[in-house]
Amino acid sequence: MSARTLNDLLFHEVLEATGYLIGGRPAPGVTLGDEATANRRFRSFKPNGKWRGESALTVYFKLEPEPPSEERIARWRREIWNEGQSPLLWVISQNKIDLYNGFARPLDAGDARISRLRTFERLAGELEELDRLAGRFAMETGRFWEHNVAKSIHRGTSVNQELLSDLASLERDLLQSGMARLDAQGLIGRSIFAQYLVDRGIATPEFLNELCGENALSDVLRDERSADSLFDWLRKAFNGDMFPTNGRPDRPEHLRRVANFLDAEDPRTGQRTLFPYQFNIIPVGFISSIYEQFVQADPTIRGSANGTDVHYTRLSLVSLVLDEVMVECGGDETVLDLTCGSGVFLVEALRRLVKLRAGGKPPNRKTIRDVLHKQVFGLDISEAAVRVAAFSLYLAALELDPDPQPPQVLTFRPLIGKTLFVGDVWAHHSELVAGNRGRKFNLIVGNPPWSFKGPPPDDGAAGPRGTSLRFVNKTMEYGSDDTRLGLVLGAHHFFGRTKTAQRALQQIIEKLAPLTLVNLSNLSTWLFPKADLPAMVLFAGHRSDASPVIKAVHAPWSPAGAKSHTFDLAPSDVTTLPIWDWKRDPRFLKGAVVGTHRDLTLVDDLWKAHSELKDEVTKVGARRGTGLTLGNRSQDSSALHGMRWLTGKAKMTPLAPPTGLPLFDYDGAERPRDSRTYCAPVLIVKEMLQKRHMPRMVVAVAEEDTVYSNAYFGVAFPPRHADVAHLLAGILSSSLATWFLLMTGSTLGLANRRVMSADVAQMPVPDLAEAASSEVGRCIVDRARELGGQAVTTDDWRTLDEEVFELYKLRPSERIVVRDGMFRATWQWEAGRDESVAQASTENVVCYAKAFGSAIDVWLRERNRHRMRAEVFDLPLREPFRVVRFVVEDQPGPSVVEVVSPNGNLSQLLDRIGERLESSLTDYLVGQREVRAYESGEVVIVKPAARRHWMGVRALGDADDLISVSLRAPEALEQ
Repeated sequence: MSARTLNDLLFHEVLEATGYLIGGRPAPGVTLGDEATANRRFRSFKPNGKWRGESALTVYFKLEPEPPSEERIARWRREIWNEGQSPLLWVISQNKIDLYNGFARPLDAGDARISRLRTFERLAGELEELDRLAGRFAMETGRFWEHNVAKSIHRGTSVNQELLSDLASLERDLLQSGMARLDAQGLIGRSIFAQYLVDRGIATPEFLNELCGENALSDVLRDERSADSLFDWLRKAFNGDMFPTNGRPDRPEHLRRVANFLDAEDPRTGQRTLFPYQFNIIPVGFISSIYEQFVQADPTIRGSANGTDVHYTRLSLVSLVLDEVMVECGGDETVLDLTCGSGVFLVEALRRLVKLRAGGKPPNRKTIRDVLHKQVFGLDISEAAVRVAAFSLYLAALELDPDPQPPQVLTFRPLIGKTLFVGDVWAHHSELVAGNRGRKFNLIVGNPPWSFKGPPPDDGAAGPRGTSLRFVNKTMEYGSDDTRLGLVLGAHHFFGRTKTAQRALQQIIEKLAPLTLVNLSNLSTWLFPKADLPAMVLFAGHRSDASPVIKAVHAPWSPAGAKSHTFDLAPSDVTTLPIWDWKRDPRFLKGAVVGTHRDLTLVDDLWKAHSELKDEVTKVGARRGTGLTLGNRSQDSSALHGMRWLTGKAKMTPLAPPTGLPLFDYDGAERPRDSRTYCAPVLIVKEMLQKRHMPRMVVAVAEEDTVYSNAYFGVAFPPRHADVAHLLAGILSSSLATWFLLMTGSTLGLANRRVMSADVAQMPVPDLAEAASSEVGRCIVDRARELGGQAVTTDDWRTLDEEVFELYKLRPSERIVVRDGMFRATWQWEAGRDESVAQASTENVVCYAKAFGSAIDVWLRERNRHRMRAEVFDLPLREPFRVVRFVVEDQPGPSVVEVVSPNGNLSQLLDRIGERLESSLTDYLVGQREVRAYESGEVVIVKPAARRHWMGVRALGDADDLISVSLRAPEALEQ
């Protein structure tokens, strides 16, 4: 047997043991041989294989018969790091597998040793451990990121973050030496563009010598005449579109500072280190994102002086938007970004359109230029931004060009004034439409500012002034009925309670439906870390076969996403809301965005069965109120003297009336409110939730007159209805209230923990006076009074919840929905997020199976011929998936659940099930995908191990789906 054959067997053995090969075939996302190097500009690194996840993360596999030298590994690592997509490099040699950190910044010395994460021997036990750590299932499900070995791997040291940080430092040094900001950015941009031409081999040493008299770019920049010659050529080749000098020559000290940067010279010590960047490898989108870094440091750019909210757009978000908007595109579409910034959306759209037009073949220069000059359009209020967008697009066109030689023939036609325009989005720009040959645009994309605090002109666009909804209406001027939209917007605007906001949303949905909303609020910590508001992506017109529905996608937080800046989406994260249901009650939209079909059904049932809280408290003569605002103290507040004074700083705990309060003695307040608002007994609600692990409203009944600040709102009851006040305090303190506000409230569940008075006012409650005198109502009243004087335990809360469930007559399945709603509400806090992704135990999966069976029982009971038996496979916690098998048995009765041994590891279990069902389950386990394999009388459910997938409410939804399938094809469930 030849050495090559032995090496191939070794390579295949390792990849088969870790799931990247299945029966000798590449698993989904895996490519081998020449395909693994396609479209890569690596010079020294030639991978033997790669895995690319749905979110573009890549793992490279390199086979080396003999262990390579540290110098070779360092070169490979440097190229992989510059590509910016690979957290892991596997180097497979005869007897071991070394894993290296692909996101760690390259070092001068010891790079291979320092970046090495783990070494595994080529032994069965070690290969199993490697599979658990970094096998395909571990990467697909994100389980890899939970291991200690992954703690040093994060985007903070990846090429895009390091480049942005280094360029920001370079800009800061230039500003401190007296250079104007725009001039500094111009010099940096021209120099980076020139370095790209050098790294790509377009501006060769010979070309530089002939043009400038120097062979190296850093030497060119150290000589004023040489630098002028280079920059003059750039201006001529690119029409002056990029980074103008404003007529002022660059000073020698500024040129030297940039030259030192390219030579990796420390400005403080003068010492030179490794210059890590290879601009021929770095994705153009990373380079074009430089502008967003600058814009956050400069309040005068892109209109932020007028108060716009501008946020850096990560490339994973760009991909998410374009993946949807460009579904079924042919390549001839035109693209518009009305707030294009540095052009990150336009650059990626250019790349995709060129690929579509090339039809699988290498593109030629004519096709690339045709797309660049006729199909990609942008507008921005900042001239600096538009120039960076031009720079980015030129760079992308050069990157796509298969043979950009010689440099003298690379002259581009101008973009600014032709396809890129400087202007205010609120003005009508006829030149945009004229540039598109008088037609409407096919695709409109972007990440516009989420608020416009300066008053835009009265142009007739509907919606509250200064909001994302108004911007959506504005985009419609440039689109037709067939235009596809993909816009990143402020999520809070979709749930505003004002009539103006609701009218604007209604207009948008009726105009654009069917549409998709992707709620990104759980990802704010890494997606938009400097934003105070949550984000939402609006898609419209992107699916040709869509029915009249609103698809709501709730993007969950995950450790994989937080570390790798990617999205983990599963089918169960999608809820479909029919347009007619939304028209019947627009408040269903919030429940669709954060909940499930079961949540929406229960909300609807409660609203139908009960009156709203605001109406019920009015019936008993109570008075709703909001807290006092001291402010400028312009209004007389002396009528409140002598009442107790509750401020936002006072300590208030659930159900415990505040004690030891000072007396109110201010003569004036900006909004003092009517004194009757504060008359006892008064139920007081704190706006901000406080309990991290049990996010209940902080509610208490004060038995003395109490003035409360605007950190609270409340209800003042007549003294004869003190019991009603305590009943309502018990209801609002229950998990039912938390769940309801999560599903319907305008703020809770959207990146803050605030409870709004208007949201509580619409909560459905039974007849309060009647309920307070009922047996279960009296229990709630007594318990609310009792718990107000003691530390409340978990058992106390559980008992209160059950009593409230009894008061509302909730069925067992509805109680499951509410309890899981409480769990989902904890995801607003770090501890709750961590719990949502913790590995589901066998006990958790048993609870899931019982909930699933209970829903199926309702259906099978009508026929009284069969029962459901669930087999929960007792898999170790470390496994990345959980598996349940449901079987219909020919005997009546309630469903049963058994815990069974898997008789092997996860892969062996899936293989056995797949053989029996004649389907390879492992082929379908891609990303966060869930698998439901149906066979006559049997269904197997496989999901990632994270606990959020195994909640009871998910089980009810899965059972509903199974019943739906069975109604369409009864033989799928019954023999």
